[in-house]
Amino acid sequence: MLKSRKWSGHWKASKRPVKQKRYAKNLLKHLVKKLLSVHLSIDFIMKYVIRNFVLKEGDKVKIMRGEYKGREGKILIVNYKRRKVYVDGIDLIKRDGSKKQIVLEPSNLMITELNLDDKRRIEKLSKSREIKKQEIKQSPKTKNIGDKNGKKTS
Repeated sequence: MLKSRKWSGHWKASKRPVKQKRYAKNLLKHLVKKLLSVHLSIDFIMKYVIRNFVLKEGDKVKIMRGEYKGREGKILIVNYKRRKVYVDGIDLIKRDGSKKQIVLEPSNLMITELNLDDKRRIEKLSKSREIKKQEIKQSPKTKNIGDKNGKKTS
């Protein structure tokens, strides 16, 4: 049985599943939110210059792993306590004909379209884009060295 202890920021890692479960159970809310961040599609990576973003209801996602791989849908519910996601159109049909929502792990998803109704979300995207542009301008430009023989490659 797991002992309930306060969360500790000094915990680094453990191979023991009991300790991992205890750490995850007592995790603080702002750190749980980080676990619910998902990779963006390549178009969004090029547009916003960030690789992942926190899931929100209304985002369109593509399932990358599992039985439903390749299917797309809109996020209906993000369960922070269980760290799971419910996607529209991903249902299990029971023998009696009723449907049950399938629970998905966020790590198996990729965001294909963002829900930009929230002002803070828009600000975060634009801020990260500006920061990356400034970093690119300040970094020195690299020259095309070529291959080992000294010939330039195109």
